[in-house]
Amino acid sequence: MPLANTSQKQAGGFKKGASGNPHGRPAGSRNKATLACEALLDGQAEALTQKAVDMALAGDVVALRLCLDRIYPPRKDRPVAFALPPITSARDAADIMAAVAEAVAAGDITPSEAAEYAKVVDAYVKAYHAAELDDRVARVEHLTDSDLLRIASGGHAPAIVPSRLLRDGR
Repeated sequence: MPLANTSQKQAGGFKKGASGNPHGRPAGSRNKATLACEALLDGQAEALTQKAVDMALAGDVVALRLCLDRIYPPRKDRPVAFALPPITSARDAADIMAAVAEAVAAGDITPSEAAEYAKVVDAYVKAYHAAELDDRVARVEHLTDSDLLRIASGGHAPAIVPSRLLRDGR
């Protein structure tokens, strides 16, 4: 065994941050076991499905569960009929979350559903703040130089406006 190869193994294999396969597994490549199973089952899907249905009808509980899970899969979420107060500002978030907490306490919604409501309210508040900031920036960008100088000087217009502060003749 060459000396360089031995020292690389003793040092722990590859250099930190360097992959032995930098391009990774090719896109679309499939596991050999999956390909073998597909080859075995190719053309048998209909017969296997019918056998599962026959076993379920004969009383096999596992086959019945398999068939029912395919016909009517378990729901991850359920629609919740819960009246939220209207959302008209970010300030309403506290009122909304208070209503959600009351609904959890009353047993109308589950704590996990309340957490989902909280995510929705949080997303709304973030969007509201972003829109509000955008509106503020737009208003500032539309101010004239004299308006900006008046604001910067505490409300009264300066007697002389330096020419370097003027733009576009405003």
